[in-house]
Amino acid sequence: MIRFGVSFRLRFPRLPGRGVASAGNGGRPPRGLTLVAAAACIFIVQLDFYALSLALPSMAAELGTTTTDLHWVVSGYILAQAAFLIPGGKLGDILGRRRILVAGLAIFGMGSLGAGLGSDPPIVIAFRVVQGMGSGIVYPLAFAVITEAFPGKRAKRAIGNAYGIGAVALALGPLLGGGFTELVSWRSVLLVNVPLCLVAIVAAIVWLPESRDPTVSRRIDLVGLVVVVLGIVAITVAADRMNAWRPVVATAVAVGGLVLLAAFVLRERVAESPLIRLDLFHDTTFVVVTLMGLVANIALVVTIFATTIHLQQVRGYSPFVAGLAVCIASISGGIASPFAGRLSQRVAVRRLIAAAILVGALGLLVVAFGGAIWPYLISLAVAGFGYRIGFTVTTLGTQAMVPAERAGEASGVTLSILFAGSGIAVAAAGTMIEQGDLAAGIMRVLLGTAAGSAVAAVLLARLPRST
Repeated sequence: MIRFGVSFRLRFPRLPGRGVASAGNGGRPPRGLTLVAAAACIFIVQLDFYALSLALPSMAAELGTTTTDLHWVVSGYILAQAAFLIPGGKLGDILGRRRILVAGLAIFGMGSLGAGLGSDPPIVIAFRVVQGMGSGIVYPLAFAVITEAFPGKRAKRAIGNAYGIGAVALALGPLLGGGFTELVSWRSVLLVNVPLCLVAIVAAIVWLPESRDPTVSRRIDLVGLVVVVLGIVAITVAADRMNAWRPVVATAVAVGGLVLLAAFVLRERVAESPLIRLDLFHDTTFVVVTLMGLVANIALVVTIFATTIHLQQVRGYSPFVAGLAVCIASISGGIASPFAGRLSQRVAVRRLIAAAILVGALGLLVVAFGGAIWPYLISLAVAGFGYRIGFTVTTLGTQAMVPAERAGEASGVTLSILFAGSGIAVAAAGTMIEQGDLAAGIMRVLLGTAAGSAVAAVLLARLPRST
């Protein structure tokens, strides 16, 4: 039911069953097929982001705007995704992870259809936000299903393998985006998600076991959700409009966003059914690993965004050729994911993430200075490899720090932080690129990303561990 008063909460009936319900055919599907179905969901989400990045210049030309102004197609999607990661994970814990994951896939497909048919930037961006909502529901539940299906240390390897299967999208995404944009239309990049979602829905229904957390509260704190979403949006808008608004206005909006985020934390401390149980952050290692993953993901997303613009609008390559170039980073990132899953079983998580970020920063440093195309591409591959390892190890590392029944919650919290930070970073990067010469703006963004990620990784890795 819905309660009205000082706060609004959704309450759901308590469903029968313990941690895991039957798969619908009287037994649990084979773990291998569960892994394939979950990885298919990750595949679709990853494919869409990298594919559409290559379509931005053509989309901007047809819709009568600029590529940097269209960054909301990317950042709006990421922010909506970040906003729904936590409630998506919790809804799965309450009502059943498979059930809510299927609903998320349906929302994602409808958003793709609407954006692909959109006639002007606001409509396209609005439906991209719907897409982001769907992906925010799907993403944490895909990992939660894997964590529940694979016990103990096997979960790390399984998550790494899921990233490996899903990482095929990292290679296909730029080719799909560039090729479809050049040969058909940017709209086809979005519309192709519709049949893919239908296939993923069937796979999820057939191969994913139903599971839930019987210990979690049946309520969702809508007040907390609204406050945190408004805080993230305010900071992002301030980053986007820092050139268009007077400094005092942009600063005020940003400070307002920070105040809202602080209010969200206070709200979660006293809420009867918080979106986030703050005891997750009592573990210093969990916090530090999440922050290191945030650094890695910001660097990865900004690298793809900036190099996509650079290859097409500075170097003059067609969308398809630019897609081939970005594909180098995508392939190396795809290789990194299963490699990270195995390596994390032998190397301390914080040390591994820090080393991976430093490798990524070294590659990005060379990319920032441009130069001949082959050193540029090799360095882009190094950057993609390093930063992707950092992101993957963060996901599987934080999952291993919590009990299996809290997997959905922990995954939602971690990914929400990573994606919200990346959405804000894309908005800021688009604003910085617009300042003066395009090539110089891209160089500034890439150099700042390389240096900032390296320094942040070293400092975070040196923080003391939990006692």
